[in-house]
Amino acid sequence: MADRCSVVIVEDDPRIRDAVRQLIDSDPDFRCLGTYGSAEHALRGLDTTPADLVLLDIQLPGMQGSDAVAILHQRLPQSRIVMFTVFDDDQRVFTSLCNGASGYILKKTASAKLLDALRDARDGGAPISPEIARRVVDLFRALRPEPAPAQSLTAAEKRLLALLAEGHSYQSAGEALQISVNTVRNHVRSIYDKLHVHSKSAAVSKALRSRLI
Repeated sequence: MADRCSVVIVEDDPRIRDAVRQLIDSDPDFRCLGTYGSAEHALRGLDTTPADLVLLDIQLPGMQGSDAVAILHQRLPQSRIVMFTVFDDDQRVFTSLCNGASGYILKKTASAKLLDALRDARDGGAPISPEIARRVVDLFRALRPEPAPAQSLTAAEKRLLALLAEGHSYQSAGEALQISVNTVRNHVRSIYDKLHVHSKSAAVSKALRSRLI
C-alpha cells in the first residue's frame, strides 16, 4: 500500500465520487486517500493529509475548482492537480492551467484512459483530453505575440511612423522632421520592406502591436 500513488477526489456528485473512488482503489498503482464534496473541505483536509494526486472537479458548490487550483498549487507544490470535469470551455481551461493544473480530463473519459491519465500525471506528465488539447493549441496560437520584424526600424523611421500614426500626411510629416517629401517616401518604402506590409494603415497597426512606436 505504501508504494501506491495516493489520490484525493474533489467532486460534489456522490455517485461520480464513489464510482471514481472504486475505480482508483481497484487499480494496484493507486489508493484513494480521501474524497471531498467541495473545494473548501478539500483545502482543510489536504492541509493535514496531502496526496500525490488531486482529481478536482471545476463546477463545485462555493469555491470553483478553477480558483481552488491556485491555492492548492501554492500550499501543496508536490501534489499534481488534474481537473476532472464535463466543462471544456476556453476560459475554464485557460484559468485552470494558468493556476497550476497539471492536466484536464473530461468526465466522459473511459475508465482505462482515466487511469492512464492519472499514471501520466503521477510520472510528471500533463494528461489532457484530445478535445481540450485542441483548444489549448488554439488558445496559445491566438495569444502568441506579434513576431518582431526581421530588421529593426531606424530612429528616423520610428519617428516618421509615429507621425503617420497621428494622422500626418507625407508633407506635414516631412515638415515636422525637416526632410523632403521624397525622403519621406524613401523612409516609408523602407518601413514597408522591414515590416512586410503594403500600406500605411498596416504599417501603423503592426508597429503598434509590436510596440515599435
